[in-house]
Amino acid sequence: MNDTYYEFGTPADRWDRAQLFFEAKEYLTAARILGGLVQEAPEQVGPRLLLARAYYHSARLVKAETELREVLELDPVEDYARLMLGRTLERQGRHSEAAPHLRMAQAMAGEFAESEPSAQERKNQE
Repeated sequence: MNDTYYEFGTPADRWDRAQLFFEAKEYLTAARILGGLVQEAPEQVGPRLLLARAYYHSARLVKAETELREVLELDPVEDYARLMLGRTLERQGRHSEAAPHLRMAQAMAGEFAESEPSAQERKNQE
């Protein structure tokens, strides 16, 4: 395919096309289309997040990390980006860096880890 195909159409057309390629698991093609959209509208979180996902699924982890950090710069409460950043760092073997992002994503999604009951709670259960 030539570059014209990736640039053809309105941004909405290209967004739809990128989503179709992503859903078909053609992550490199989706990333190529999304890259142009992100350049045109760098302030938009949606295309950048899908681009990060395409990079993640195509094992382009450094690029995924870069895009995810940019998403979080634009929208610090984007819990899915926080989760993906944690997973991306884990996949790179950077577990200690991943842990705070994963904990924060859980907290933002309302998923709190169960803690041990206190001595008083155990006593009350008896």
